[in-house]
This record gives sequence, C-alpha cells and structure tokens, in this order.
Amino acid sequence: MPSLSTLAVYVVTATLILLVPGPAVLYIVSQGVRQGPRAAVTAVVGIHAGTLVQVAAAVAGLSWLLLNSSLAFTVVKYAGAAYLIYLGVRTLIGRSREVGDLAAATPKSTRRLLGEGFLVNVLNPKPALFFLAFLPQFVDPARGAPALQITVLGLVFVLLGLCTDGAYGLLAGVVGPWLRGNARALRAERYAVGTTFIGLGVFTALSPSARRTG
Repeated sequence: MPSLSTLAVYVVTATLILLVPGPAVLYIVSQGVRQGPRAAVTAVVGIHAGTLVQVAAAVAGLSWLLLNSSLAFTVVKYAGAAYLIYLGVRTLIGRSREVGDLAAATPKSTRRLLGEGFLVNVLNPKPALFFLAFLPQFVDPARGAPALQITVLGLVFVLLGLCTDGAYGLLAGVVGPWLRGNARALRAERYAVGTTFIGLGVFTALSPSARRTG
C-alpha cells in the first residue's frame, strides 16, 4: 500500500488535475444546466464507471498497449474523437428551444445519461495514458504488489473525481434554472457546449499517435 505521505501528495496532485475541465466536465455541466442536479449526478456516475474501466485497463497493462501500439491507440483515439464531435454536432443542430421549452422537453433517461457519460470517458485515450504516466510515480515496489498499489491509487482517483465532478454538476444544476429562463444565455450555452465538444474532438483526432517502441 502507498505510504500516507505519498497518498497525501497524490490526492492533492490528482485533485488539481481533476479540477481542469475536459470532455467529462463539459458533459456533466451541460446535463446539469438542461435537466438539473439529479441528471448531472447521474452523468457523473456514468463518467466514472468509464474511469473504472480505465483503471482496470491500467492494472491489466492495456495502458501500456495503448501507448506502445500505434494501431490500438489510433482506434481508441478516433472512436473517442468521433463521439465527441457527434455530441457537439447534435447539440448545435438540435431543435432551438425558446424559454420554457426545456421544461416541456422529454428529459434523458437515467440509462441514457449513464451510457453517454460512460462512453465520453471510456472512449477517451487520454485517461489511459495519464494513468500510465502518472500512477507509477507514486508506486513503491518495496511496499507491496505494484498492481495492488495502482488499483488503490486508481480507486482514489475515481472517488476524487466523483467529488470534483459532482461539485461541477451541482453548481450547473443551481445556475441551470436561470439559464433556462434566459433565452440569450441558453442560446450562448448551446453554441458554447456544441463548439467546445467539436473542438475537443478535433483536438483528440489531431493529437499525435503513440509511438510504437517495440
């Protein structure tokens, strides 16, 4: 198990990283604005179900494969980029809603929120590469099996993510009613979310592929 001092440094570092908004935070916030805090929290659960897959992959060595196999990395990278662009385009071309229309619109089901959140994170190759580059810095082979230490650190990351992303979602749920009652703000939010998703998708697609080393 990691020492308490190592774990403390890890918690602070991981929290700072989690506070930087990315595709997951953007998805959570957009759902909180549209459907309220309950939808945002549901999206958070879906997001970090995807994170658990990334943690399991890191423990199993899939992160190493993604980093060292150009084909594996490229497949996951383009799948994730395509999904982000899809979310952005769907947001931009969706029916423009006037004030009050969102309340009358059919909300996304819990299953759909969980599924979309899961895909946003599990199709993003960056967490796998992050775990491969970040977690080994806090693993001490002298303190036990590295796989167990990586599992513990990964689960701590998930718990921290539930807290930080949950805070983003609850905040979005609080300001959501104001945005839903302001046509101009609602329109700006829709275009901001849509273009940002597309931009993140393009950035992911254009990011350098992992270089095969063996």
